[in-house]
Amino acid sequence: MGTTVYLAKLQQAIDAALQLERMISPAGELITHAIAKLSVIIPAYNEVDNIRACLLSVLQTTDLSAEQLEVWVVDDQSQDETLAIVQALQLELADPRLHVLVGQPRPEQQTWVGKNWACTQAVQHATGEYLLFLDADVRLQPEAIVTALHTAQAEQIDLLSLGPAIVCGCLAEWLVQPLVVSLLVVGFDPDAVSDPSTDTAFAAGMFMLFRRSAYEQVGGHRAVADQVVEDVELARRIKRQGLTLRYVLGIEKLSVRMYRSWTAVWEGWTKNWHLGSGRNWRASLYGAVIVLLIFTVPWLGLIALLIKGAVLGLTWFDAVGLGVVLTTIALHYRLRLALERVAAIPPRYWWLTGVSGVLVAAIALGSIIKTETGWGWTWRGRSLKLPDEMKA
Repeated sequence: MGTTVYLAKLQQAIDAALQLERMISPAGELITHAIAKLSVIIPAYNEVDNIRACLLSVLQTTDLSAEQLEVWVVDDQSQDETLAIVQALQLELADPRLHVLVGQPRPEQQTWVGKNWACTQAVQHATGEYLLFLDADVRLQPEAIVTALHTAQAEQIDLLSLGPAIVCGCLAEWLVQPLVVSLLVVGFDPDAVSDPSTDTAFAAGMFMLFRRSAYEQVGGHRAVADQVVEDVELARRIKRQGLTLRYVLGIEKLSVRMYRSWTAVWEGWTKNWHLGSGRNWRASLYGAVIVLLIFTVPWLGLIALLIKGAVLGLTWFDAVGLGVVLTTIALHYRLRLALERVAAIPPRYWWLTGVSGVLVAAIALGSIIKTETGWGWTWRGRSLKLPDEMKA
């Protein structure tokens, strides 16, 4: 797949993707009446840097009463001050919508990974007809929850997942996140995800809004207890059951900063990459090769031609090659501009795309090794080894 083909596929996916729209009355007002009760569930493990801002963004941007909305924070045995921060905020706000659940240890003799156990505990307490699972690093904009909930009701959607605006801070985020997001958009075309006639299924775990009956029908997080990429597996189960799945862009409604350092970027994406390919090592290796060919090789070619030109001069053939390389690099910039539409990531550091390709390829290879061997396969220090891998 050349750069032109890749960009064309990305552009096609972006053009077909739906945006979350405001649901307004004929009078032009946001519709907030006659909506089902919603339970927002936020699993939190060592989220000292995120949990307060996340909760405030939920409670302060949602004009729903305690009869319409409840927010459950589950402290998943955090080793930092996450629980204390939530409890202090509960006292400070005295908001009857906010509930805190101290998570219990994971059951012995059962395999529970990621946030599945925390979410399962919260669901047992939640009373809403709809369940919204949020990650603690999400920040909501006004009307986000009401708009999503009304959309799910009006269109009878069983699982509505939103693609957020991706916030980048450190250099590692600027180098890795744009390429990974573009690969996800090409690999999981939002239009194909929402098409019931295709097998393509995807959901972004940071914002998943379920009709409760549908969530229970597919078994909920309990049914995917041993799945590291539980969001995609839940989406697959929704689609296999003939239920309605929608994945739409919500960049004006929510944002997320997923990682804050190279260490976190490495741990996070190596956790998911190989699993996202269904543990197909050929597909994972193919992805690594593709990013190198599309994003790194053109820059290496440019450097080689410039060095040759400075030392020996360029032949006519070299000049043609230089034109091809420069055209390809220009397409890298166009790709980054396209990503602004799908993930609100501006084209900052686009000229380091060659380095990005190397880093993402390394992530793909690291993910294969971690997932298949269990060595170093962790998330925030918690091992993700499955029982059969432990015995091996």
